[in-house]
Amino acid sequence: MTDIVSTKKDTKNDYDAVVVGAGIAGLYAVYKLREMGLRVRGIEAAPAVGGTWYWNCYPGARVDSQSYIYQYWFSDELIQEWNWAERFPPQAEVERYLNFVADKFELRKDYAFETRVTSADWDDDAQCWRVGNDQGETLNTRYFISCTGMLSEPKAPDFPGKDSFQGIIAHTARYPREGIDLKGKRVGVIGCGATGIQLIQTIASEVEHLTVFQRTASYGVAMRNDQFDDAERDHWRAKAGELQDKVYNSFVGFDYDFEHGSWYDQTPEQRLQVLEEKWQEGSLSMWVGTYPELFTDQAVNDEISDFVRKKIRARIDDPAIADLITPQTHGFGTYRVPLENGYYDVYNRDNVELVDVRSAPIECITATGIKTTEGEYPLDVIIMATGFNAGTGSLARMNIHGREGLSLTEEWNKDIRTTLGLQVHGFPNLFTVAGPLAPSAAFCNMTTCLQQQVDWVTDCIAYLQEQHLKSIEPTLEKQDEWVAHHDEVANSTLLVATQSWYTGANIEGKPSRLISYIGGVNEYHHKCEEVQESGYAGFTKV
Repeated sequence: MTDIVSTKKDTKNDYDAVVVGAGIAGLYAVYKLREMGLRVRGIEAAPAVGGTWYWNCYPGARVDSQSYIYQYWFSDELIQEWNWAERFPPQAEVERYLNFVADKFELRKDYAFETRVTSADWDDDAQCWRVGNDQGETLNTRYFISCTGMLSEPKAPDFPGKDSFQGIIAHTARYPREGIDLKGKRVGVIGCGATGIQLIQTIASEVEHLTVFQRTASYGVAMRNDQFDDAERDHWRAKAGELQDKVYNSFVGFDYDFEHGSWYDQTPEQRLQVLEEKWQEGSLSMWVGTYPELFTDQAVNDEISDFVRKKIRARIDDPAIADLITPQTHGFGTYRVPLENGYYDVYNRDNVELVDVRSAPIECITATGIKTTEGEYPLDVIIMATGFNAGTGSLARMNIHGREGLSLTEEWNKDIRTTLGLQVHGFPNLFTVAGPLAPSAAFCNMTTCLQQQVDWVTDCIAYLQEQHLKSIEPTLEKQDEWVAHHDEVANSTLLVATQSWYTGANIEGKPSRLISYIGGVNEYHHKCEEVQESGYAGFTKV
């Protein structure tokens, strides 16, 4: 192995690679880099492994990808040993799985927990990164790999009066690990996206009164969650090789795809049959397993949206509530599609109240509740399910500076640009797993794309090592080429016209661009392979 940094090699703070994050991507990256013989240091803000599945421990948190594809593929032994209990596992089960992986492959010893990166500066003379953390250390590393997740930086609106509230305020992404006693409490939930839906449907029967503050209604798909026995687990284990091939060659990294051809090649009766079958399947195949025109053709989207709206309205007794809870401002699939398990039925309960904050915005938080333009709602607990600064938030807060002091935060405040979502011009040897402008930012089963991206990163590092090269970064021309392709694909869809976190619209001042590549996981995979096979053409190598 070649020398990694020009500083003394025997000092304790010299590493070949520093990996930020101990979630799905981070654990895999540490494993892969260590198997290559590199000296690796993992950094994790939490006191334990889990990443997203450590922090998001709010009531009802659950995966909306099937367990038999929401897993690692690198170890057949791991696949055989781990027993999934459900089709769609709850947070606690996924956290146990990641702890099992960390134990099995002895990954904890390579991590510094309860540690945050506070700075990362590229030293062009030494061809390495100087990474500072909140423990007062400066680590020297050739390769700096961010595996912080695309939904890891919470967005918590700074409502006036928040500090005056006499009860409990929590954000779902930083929910207390010990939980909150909600029994007999008046609880307010702000937000009705995927997280809000899981939370609301779970706590409605427990609290004395639940007030839901909704700005944007969601198209939830009714989940069908099965319990697994040994026979079911053995069935999916036997298909592991087939499943792995499918997820890497489908549109969004699942074991299903658009299998019914074009919308226009079928009769109305055939289309309705497909929609009904997908609805009964109770998975995200209702979103990415019907017809591709859902994303590009307004007329097709309108018909499928009407189908889902009818399913939602049939669950709600009060027509006035049904009008509010049924999405009208955007089409099905152009905004995050969550799975739900009893969410719409919640609004038939006497102890649940819906507040439309689009027509009556929240003015402030008072000592005793939330005040909107139409009045005050007394509360004991406020839970914010207000989302994240997606794709860029966690990277932006690490204070990263590349060549000639170039600030990643300042660059992305002007315009969000990457190459393949994996590297950024001006930042040698910075790898951004789950970064913006890649499918993993929103349009991919996470375990599929995170593993594929880590494989690309580690293969790239292996190439540099074999060629005795010190650094790699995309040229400006290569980056412009990727951004132009990303935008061309994005602008051919209906998603760019919908105001959502997909386009950064939930963060004031954030540049508008579809945060995730929507050309397909399979197509993205091919483009990544083309770069490798070309010897990283379009990248500057030193």
